[in-house]
Amino acid sequence: MPPAYETRTFTDAQAAVEALRSLYERNTAFLRERFEAVNRGEEQTNRVRAFYPQVEFETDSYSHVDSRLAYGHFVAPGRYIATITRPDLFGTYLETQIALIMRNHDVPVKVGESDTPIPLHFAFREGTYVEQGATAVARPLRDTFDVPDLTTTNDDIVNGDYEPVPGQPLPLAPFTAQRIDYSLHRLAHYTATSPGHFQNFVLFTNYQFYMDEFCQYARDVVAKGEGGYSGFIEPGNLFTPAGSKEPVSGVQPARLPQMPAYHLMREDRTGITMVNIGVGPSNAKTITDHIAVLRPHAWLMLGHCAGLRNSQALGDYVLAHAYVREDNVLNDDLPLSVPVPPLAEVQVALEQAVAEVTGFTGYELKKIMRTGTVATIDNRNWELRDQRGPVRRLSQSRAIALDMESATIAANGFRFRVPYGTLLCVSDKPLHGELKLPGMATDFYKRQVAQHLIIGIKAMEKLAQMPPERLHSRKLRSFNETAFQ
Repeated sequence: MPPAYETRTFTDAQAAVEALRSLYERNTAFLRERFEAVNRGEEQTNRVRAFYPQVEFETDSYSHVDSRLAYGHFVAPGRYIATITRPDLFGTYLETQIALIMRNHDVPVKVGESDTPIPLHFAFREGTYVEQGATAVARPLRDTFDVPDLTTTNDDIVNGDYEPVPGQPLPLAPFTAQRIDYSLHRLAHYTATSPGHFQNFVLFTNYQFYMDEFCQYARDVVAKGEGGYSGFIEPGNLFTPAGSKEPVSGVQPARLPQMPAYHLMREDRTGITMVNIGVGPSNAKTITDHIAVLRPHAWLMLGHCAGLRNSQALGDYVLAHAYVREDNVLNDDLPLSVPVPPLAEVQVALEQAVAEVTGFTGYELKKIMRTGTVATIDNRNWELRDQRGPVRRLSQSRAIALDMESATIAANGFRFRVPYGTLLCVSDKPLHGELKLPGMATDFYKRQVAQHLIIGIKAMEKLAQMPPERLHSRKLRSFNETAFQ
């Protein structure tokens, strides 16, 4: 192991984060160096180990804090800890969270080493290509180094399943360092972009048409240097800086990844990331499971849906106010008995954006947008089932639209304390025999996708102007909540 690190106490959040950076870099560098030595053929008879850094707070009183705050304070006296990874990536987040607790409780923070080993796989720098030498191949890695331990990499804290042992410290953050590292690696795999490029405002869609429109929009505003955007990132980490029309770095991937991500960037991460999740609730859960560790400020679903009411027309908008969850992928993590409420800040931003882009306001807005329940189902051909079953349930729930992703994204936002919303566009009405003919489909996509996307972008820009402490609703916080957002 590297030399023991003496725990240090700080009253300045920035200094504490700098200490975390130094400790993390020292310990991961130690693991990389030892692996390279073993790979060169050096004999290593002892086990090699280094630990994640951790932050710790302790308070002995029920401090009275601003009751409007959703995070940044403790619910009870105690000792609270969090293991930390990638302080280079999470530096601003960590400074903000630590400073809030210091301010609200008037306590210092301690920085030291945890008792959680850093898996070798997570010690390599992002993008590193590792060739394993003959010596390392002859002896399994786990005989010398720590490897990812999936028996302890879970969502117990964020799911509310964590049961602290009396006398043991309480969790400070919703995710452990190893859980975060796991998702950072998955994000790079699924999206073909670095996790460091993800912005705090994320759009999801289920159609490539939206991605094409987003890319065109992003390239235009970046080339013109508009909107305060600093650049545009595409899969392969292709980077087009403000004022340029072409990428200046990155490598075009041979093929698009499973869920390609595109990032319209701002220096303070208040830009917009858009991800094509494809069709189905499984993809929707997978990508939000991983993006959640980045602690974004909001995510929205933009996509197409089946209109369920005769009064709806193709191209009408649906603003989800409630959800029927028949997606089934989150049943083990969030029981169906748990309601997923609408968030006023997100709902208002979306409605205002629709009004600004379409020109309809007040009562007139009802001509093209309906607010109500969206049903999400895991059977793409649900309309081929015996109509008495699904149709009766949809009618009883007062559903106005049906898709395969929205409730999953909203429910995972609720589960992970990430503000969420849904604005869908009616693309067909299967219960009423209105299916798009080939020519109709082409015209519909050309006309409607561009407008729908601009609405989503405007809504995100409105949310980005809102202070995070207002945007992160208290509705999302449980009884015994972590102090870190």
